[in-house]
Amino acid sequence: MFIVPTTRDARQFSRLFDDTLERYFAPATTAAADTSTARNPALDVAESDRAYTVKLDMPGVAKEDVKVSIEGRQVNVQAQSEKADERREGERVVYRERSITAYARSFTLAAEVDQTEAQARLENGVLTLTLPKRSARSAAQLTVN
Repeated sequence: MFIVPTTRDARQFSRLFDDTLERYFAPATTAAADTSTARNPALDVAESDRAYTVKLDMPGVAKEDVKVSIEGRQVNVQAQSEKADERREGERVVYRERSITAYARSFTLAAEVDQTEAQARLENGVLTLTLPKRSARSAAQLTVN
């Protein structure tokens, strides 16, 4: 095993290469609030008889910046990390590696979700959605005339 020391220039070149690949191969999304492409957060879905539990990795995001919308079986999640350019008055940026990151993910579940009972919790960069399944409606009986 060889250990190769890296310099700041090598890290910057590597980051440039990664950003370029990400820009060209990232899935198309419409959720980015700025001009950068939104990232597709990692997603886990578990199912029970009554509900789905969905976990998404979204590091650096405040709970106020997360938007979840549910329409039937379709779930849309959008978020944006803290603004990297926030600084105190009189300060100037000398060096910057942090940037604003937008997250967007849409997925369709097998059963419709009861929107009134759905819950969301953001803890340690992991968004956990508890999405109860909509109860089966009683089938209406038609009278044959």
